[in-house]
Amino acid sequence: MHRSFITRRARQAAALSRVVLCLAALGSGGAVPALASEPAAVLDRAEAQVRVDPALSARLAQQALASLGDGGDADLRVRALLLLCEHQSERDSAAARQRLDQARTLLPQVRQRGLSARAYNCEGELENQAGQGAVALRLFELAVAAAERAQDDAELAEALYRRGYLRGVRGEFSGGLSDLDRAASLFERLGLPEQRTTTQNSIATLYNRMGDAEQARRYYRMTLQAQQRAGLKRELVVTWHNLGRVNEQLADWPAAEEAFRQTLALARELRYARGEAYGLRGLAALANAKGDATQALAQLDAAQALQRGVADERLRGQILLQRGVALGRLARSAEARAALQEALQIFEQAQSTRERASTHEAMAALHAAQGQWREAYAQLDAFKRLSDSLLQRQVDERFAALKLQVDSSSEAQHLRLLQREQAAMTRALTQEKAAGQLRNGVIAIGLIGALLLAALAWRLRRAGQAMRRLAHTDELTGLPNRRDVLARLEAWLARGTPCALLIIDLDHFKRINDTHGHPAGDAVLRAAAEVLRVEGAPPAAAGRLGGEEFALVLPAADGDQAAAVAERLRAAVQALDLQHVVPGGPVTTSVGLTLSQPGDGLSDLLRRADRALYRAKANGRNRVETVTAEDELSERAAPRDATPAASPPDRNPPSSPTAPRPRPAV
Repeated sequence: MHRSFITRRARQAAALSRVVLCLAALGSGGAVPALASEPAAVLDRAEAQVRVDPALSARLAQQALASLGDGGDADLRVRALLLLCEHQSERDSAAARQRLDQARTLLPQVRQRGLSARAYNCEGELENQAGQGAVALRLFELAVAAAERAQDDAELAEALYRRGYLRGVRGEFSGGLSDLDRAASLFERLGLPEQRTTTQNSIATLYNRMGDAEQARRYYRMTLQAQQRAGLKRELVVTWHNLGRVNEQLADWPAAEEAFRQTLALARELRYARGEAYGLRGLAALANAKGDATQALAQLDAAQALQRGVADERLRGQILLQRGVALGRLARSAEARAALQEALQIFEQAQSTRERASTHEAMAALHAAQGQWREAYAQLDAFKRLSDSLLQRQVDERFAALKLQVDSSSEAQHLRLLQREQAAMTRALTQEKAAGQLRNGVIAIGLIGALLLAALAWRLRRAGQAMRRLAHTDELTGLPNRRDVLARLEAWLARGTPCALLIIDLDHFKRINDTHGHPAGDAVLRAAAEVLRVEGAPPAAAGRLGGEEFALVLPAADGDQAAAVAERLRAAVQALDLQHVVPGGPVTTSVGLTLSQPGDGLSDLLRRADRALYRAKANGRNRVETVTAEDELSERAAPRDATPAASPPDRNPPSSPTAPRPRPAV
């Protein structure tokens, strides 16, 4: 449930245009002209209404698009199309994708380059709601990179907000909090308090997932007060639901019921089907907790009817989980088992550890009620392993979040010192130029001034180079970072250069950290980076994507050449002598490979390489797998009722505290 963010300048421009129109009308003795005739002003109103009345926001965007026509201003048309894409993303995914495609055809014509980041955000939201969390995260990362290149702080804040929330939901709490803190700071600097409040809401959700439910509840209550004062009804639906979930977790049933009823009432007032379905799911969970399975089932039937019109796989999984609990209590065991198994598949696809644990717990209770003790024990064992894993992750990520704060503080201090030195040298350079103009008649003094200017310019250049290196280099491994390697790949694709992309992931990396400690994990990362540095020599480009994941781009390489490099990399890592840090066996890697096709964008290559990597993991790890554009077309052309392939095993979650790593649940 994301929204577009407008800058202070856009709001001021809209207000100024209204004043000018009013003065013109008064001067002529006529009535104030309708703002509908000004597409820019209408779009400003549409963006401001996203948090208050989403339906009105969509109508205004459609009105602006109609008034612009096919030959209207490209920037305004793209803004209108992406507003409609975001609105329809949680209502009609096919219509949203159509709007996204229309916007993409216009992007080469726009002046506001940050709009490409907004397009990545909309596509990422569509993938996230379809249960493709890994693909969505890649797209949000592309949005961050695009906004940084465009130097558009408003779009950067939105992209960080989305990426941070999704990271947190997937268990990357430290990275998620870092993104959300950065987004909140940008919103505050841009003078956008409402967006900053929404970001704090997501920070509360991450605290809840880290096990600090009381802290999360305090954040939600503060957010409610701010949103009620501002009249942000759409945002209140989200916050009331999140408050209900944390009260449900704390077993504060009266408070949870009040919050879910508020969610339901506001969603119905706004005709917001997705929010209404979430509210009904919450009330059904409370009915199950009270033992009233019949009432729970009735509420879930209503929620499921609403959910069918909403592209939200996570919501469907939560409804199925509560349905399985209710059917089990009504002794409808076969239906209950089917509902719980389907819910488990959804949560596994989304890599949602908490919901997977809850589903195994419900399945254990179902088997125990039928006297199937062996199956009940197996489900309880799965529940315990996931719960222990979640608890360990919470502990690790809290430590990582604390270390990240320390590291960020140190890095920020370094950047501040460099910026201060650069500013001081710039002032000195300006002063020296002024002094040189006054002394231009004295040759000796002029020569000294020239030498000083040269020295100052040299130092200024060195400071700038240090800042650029810091922005494009991974601190732990010394390789280029994600921003750098993806920018190079995108530039090659823009020039039409065929490329091979390899994504390299260290196998069982979390086990290395858990068993041997984070210093050992860091040593493994540095050793793997050295192997990659050799293969990534120019004209190739190598870099660290984050955690235990690396990328290698091979321009102008064919399939055989790329496969040979990938196999050489895999073998070289396996041959590393790391017994002194990781005794007991070699370190191995899985490699996903894809080749670019004419017309491919960055997201196309990342999506295929990511799928190839998942295939390598699923096929036993320590291997190279390739996914081509033809493979994708074949899979899409497969019959819909074909039996789906087995879901790949979970990839290794990042756990090294030194590894760099928005949307509320509704």
